[in-house]
Amino acid sequence: MVRKLREFRKSERGAVTVDWVVLTAAVVSLAVVIVLTIHNGAESVGDGTGTWLGNRTVGN
Repeated sequence: MVRKLREFRKSERGAVTVDWVVLTAAVVSLAVVIVLTIHNGAESVGDGTGTWLGNRTVGN
């Protein structure tokens, strides 16, 4: 087990894997922030539209 850990530590593939994991985590985090921002804005607009429509009456 110790030998495998030493080989992994010396291997360049391990470093590349860590780079990809960090990059992927950053991209996913950014996507979550963007989606939540858009969701909150859209929800606010939807609530305002619903209130505006709810205050209107249909004329004959």
